[in-house]
Amino acid sequence: MSNPAAVPPPMVKATPQEIARGIWVIPDHRVPLVPNIGIILGAHSALVVDTGMGPANGAAVLAAARQLAAGRRLILTLTHFHPEHGFGAQAFKGVAEIVCNRAQAAEQLAKGAPYLAMFRGMSPDIAAALDGTVLVDADRLYDGDRHVIDLGGRTVELLTWGAAHTLADQVVWLPDERVLFTGDLAEERVFPIFPWFPPDDADIDAVGWLTALDAMVAMKPGLVVPGHGETGGIGIVQGVADYIRAVAAAVRRGASAAAITTHMQAAHPDWEAPEWIGFAVRYFQDRPL
Repeated sequence: MSNPAAVPPPMVKATPQEIARGIWVIPDHRVPLVPNIGIILGAHSALVVDTGMGPANGAAVLAAARQLAAGRRLILTLTHFHPEHGFGAQAFKGVAEIVCNRAQAAEQLAKGAPYLAMFRGMSPDIAAALDGTVLVDADRLYDGDRHVIDLGGRTVELLTWGAAHTLADQVVWLPDERVLFTGDLAEERVFPIFPWFPPDDADIDAVGWLTALDAMVAMKPGLVVPGHGETGGIGIVQGVADYIRAVAAAVRRGASAAAITTHMQAAHPDWEAPEWIGFAVRYFQDRPL
């Protein structure tokens, strides 16, 4: 992002696209800090996956979900606590049931306000998107690594492997349709975001991240909706796992950060956000894999 003025504001274009029967995605259009958002319909309920950043984005996603739901009960879940994925949840409070795992709720309680302040300081457009943001609690928390939601003739599983990209990343899995929403555990043609900010936030766990990615590959999804980027196949997930292992191996060999960055950009010339390579290098220098 060499020219910040050319970066569009982080606003969701709430035009859902149906990727399978009754499974819709509001695509990110490759706009930074806009996630892919899911709307999954069952006979009596609709599940929304992520909200975008700030109350205006949350309200736009809610309006799109209501239109598709056509009177169905609404449920919201978040893949993780980061602002661009869940800081629009206030629009859903009292309208939908908000469901997430207990560890994710605890992480938002501990880090939500500092992350809100950090993101507001990134640019005027981001600050504007976050204007009026209020962090809200989930209505239902679950424990364990799996929670099943019945939407009516359609089963959705919320799965977590514990600490990975955050302390409690959660994927959304439709086992019958073999559709997987990965959150930021997997992004398409984007260098993985390593939120390695010691001492303020050092909770990322690459071993747990790889465990989650390997488990997702073993699930053999037919369609993968990444946290950011285009919907595709299992190669999205495998590509992230291969990259993480490659960076860890290069650090073990003693390669410099500059050499690793140059190599990774050459190996993935169409991947975005190369600034995150350095964060991954620093992580593995501190925590060798």
